[in-house]
Amino acid sequence: MKRWRTDPTEENFWGVVVAYAGVKFKTYSGLPFSYEIKKGRNGEYTKELWIDRQEKSKSLAWSSVLLALGNIKGEVVDRPKALGDIRGMTYIYGMFYRFGLIDVPDEVKEKMGHPKNHKKKRNLIDGSEHILYDRLKKDEK
Repeated sequence: MKRWRTDPTEENFWGVVVAYAGVKFKTYSGLPFSYEIKKGRNGEYTKELWIDRQEKSKSLAWSSVLLALGNIKGEVVDRPKALGDIRGMTYIYGMFYRFGLIDVPDEVKEKMGHPKNHKKKRNLIDGSEHILYDRLKKDEK
């Protein structure tokens, strides 16, 4: 997150997404999920996230994540569809909340859980002010 906050490029955001692979998230309704990113034949990560929510994994295209990122308009995002009618939005919403890119209404925080070990910090993304969460020392290594 540190590099992304300093230099918000697609490449640096991809680094954040890769770093969080395998971490537990929650959807808007509080359902747990995680994702993994597989490596291709060339040994590099594919630009596809595999959501592990139940017995079957679902793929989430990187382009969908970027599209949603561009749709962040304010600090509090009321519901997933507020970021666009994008396939996999319920998962992207949970990821963005955990990353600290968006905040959610208080009643949704109860379902999704509060991000632990975070402190508020203001930052600029695409010229709009958003609340980002600075991960404490444990996560900044």
